[in-house]
Amino acid sequence: MTLEENITVIKVRNVLMVAMPAEPGDLTVSTMQEQVLRAMEKYEARGLVLDISLVDTVDSFFARTIAETAQMVALLGGLTVISGMRPSVAITVTQLGLTLGNALTALNVDRALDLLMDIAERS
Repeated sequence: MTLEENITVIKVRNVLMVAMPAEPGDLTVSTMQEQVLRAMEKYEARGLVLDISLVDTVDSFFARTIAETAQMVALLGGLTVISGMRPSVAITVTQLGLTLGNALTALNVDRALDLLMDIAERS
């Protein structure tokens, strides 16, 4: 199995969903970004839910790539919601002084989908 096989982009209605593996390396994170952007174009998706609930630790590359991906998704007309962020990840991101760009956050995938639906209804 290659690292690229660890990332699957699923389309549910007009939203893309990606679950990151527990220990995503730089190649995995880069692959996720590429696959999300291809899927945004292919499916004309309106949003992305990026589930990071399995991720225990992050580094600056991971956080920067997630922020860049959210910005790229926005440029393609979508909105990114990061779901399942663990307290340890939130602490690390804050301590490193990193931001997640224009991405929104939600406690879990259900809340992320609700958030995207609420925003879609208002627009």
